[in-house]
Amino acid sequence: MADGPLLDVGDIALRFGGIVALDGVSFTIDDGQILGLIGPNGAGKTTLFNCVSRLYTPNRGDILFEGRSVLARPAHRIAEIGIARTFQNLALFGPQTVLDNVLIGGHARSRSDYLSDAFRMPWARRRDAARTEVAWSLLRLLDLEQVAQRPATGLPLGTRKRVELARALAAEPKLLLLDEPAGGLNHGEVEELGALIRRIRDERQVTVLLVEHHMNLVMSISDKVVALDFGRKIAEGTPAQVQNDEDVIRAYLGTARERAA
Repeated sequence: MADGPLLDVGDIALRFGGIVALDGVSFTIDDGQILGLIGPNGAGKTTLFNCVSRLYTPNRGDILFEGRSVLARPAHRIAEIGIARTFQNLALFGPQTVLDNVLIGGHARSRSDYLSDAFRMPWARRRDAARTEVAWSLLRLLDLEQVAQRPATGLPLGTRKRVELARALAAEPKLLLLDEPAGGLNHGEVEELGALIRRIRDERQVTVLLVEHHMNLVMSISDKVVALDFGRKIAEGTPAQVQNDEDVIRAYLGTARERAA
């Protein structure tokens, strides 16, 4: 890996027509960190997230991953370099089994071709066996073995969120982008999720960029927090520093209701 941060977001600006979605946002993530990205609705969190995962292209600035710009790379090739993501609105293949959904995630890093797969070439068989082994290890890690052969549709929300997390990890990313992973979960499930994210970071050596409204989760697991408001970065630092920042309190933590969110 190149010297310096794993991810370097530099002066990113993006407009949608006359609307300024991002206005000169910069921050870095070091290898092995968990970074929480917070801000009120409309702050630009999801827009920035979509720039990193290459769904959007900024009008200004650059995004470096391991020292190299990702902006020329289309979204469908972002997993090849070691970036994977989950989605706020779950994007699972409902009729497929949990195991099949996870196996699909492993295809993102593969270099297969039609003839090798069609004729079951030895190297293709070895690749598929290795991919299956990774998938089962993730099912064990995320406590999904018991539902491995069940269709993803119809499973409880918390279980489906773990399936999507397993699918993202099957691509063996260096950087994992988590989009509102706590949405719809109860208090106990959120606590379990926090412990799980830390465990994934530690055991899988994965760096995490987390977009999340659940403040207790962000502040309890993040090494660094970046706060946005109206497309601009208003604070960056440790969870304690950001929680006590006057601009953050005014923009995002200003009411008792928001503090309890």
